Amino acid sequence: MREIPVSKIKDTIEKLLREAAWNLPLEVEEALNDALAHESSPVGREILRELIKNAEIARSQKLPICQDTGMAVVFIELGEEVVITGGNIYDAINEAVKTAYKDLRKSIVIDPFNRENTNDNTPANIHVEIVQGDTLKIKVLPKGGGAENASIVKMFLPTALQDEISDFIVEQVKLNGPKACPPIILGIGIGGAFDTVATLAKKALLRPLKSHSTHHDIKQMEKNILERINKTGIGPMGVGGNITALAVHIATAPCHIASMPVAINFQCHAHRYKEETI
Repeated sequence: MREIPVSKIKDTIEKLLREAAWNLPLEVEEALNDALAHESSPVGREILRELIKNAEIARSQKLPICQDTGMAVVFIELGEEVVITGGNIYDAINEAVKTAYKDLRKSIVIDPFNRENTNDNTPANIHVEIVQGDTLKIKVLPKGGGAENASIVKMFLPTALQDEISDFIVEQVKLNGPKACPPIILGIGIGGAFDTVATLAKKALLRPLKSHSTHHDIKQMEKNILERINKTGIGPMGVGGNITALAVHIATAPCHIASMPVAINFQCHAHRYKEETI
């Protein structure tokens, strides 16, 4: 067994959340530069230049990439040989959020109907998975409200074909894509249950941008949906163009014989995430 003090977890999450706010991952910046090289619309190209410049300024001056610094989504992969000492991991995560967001916009309200701000951006959206080994992997994904609001879950009949699901996904992008600050990244979950498919979609966002599903049919589905989305004409920030999405990531899971849950989690061009293994 390996002991990890809860204070180490707190300090690591605090650091990752701060860095995520201003330091756009290089693979995302590279994807924006690649989009600039392939965008046909002059206005779309100008928008992409501004997005890239914004990311550079944010990194150099350690300023938030976007004024919406998001809900703190935290994924934990906890090795079964790890013993957490000195406190509760959920408390530590929320304490990390409180500290990290002292100088960032706080966007969480106490209750859906009592819209009073918690004033510290807690509680975090926490997902803990038990895995093999003696390490603890932390992934943070600050999630802005605009992209999150475009997201959707639909329960299809089990007879639904890939083409029907693909049509649904593309139609949702046509309806909501401009609201999610494109060029977007789509995380799509297919399978599981009503309460797990949305998490599956959100977790899919954390895959490397240039990666594809290891399942041949799903890989082809990802490519086809991305191609169709980029033919919608929505373009960067909805001003028109041929680059509306940077990536489509599909994750699947076993499901009930009577069910076919599908979730689409939109992510904006400010795809902020960080990870570290303790």
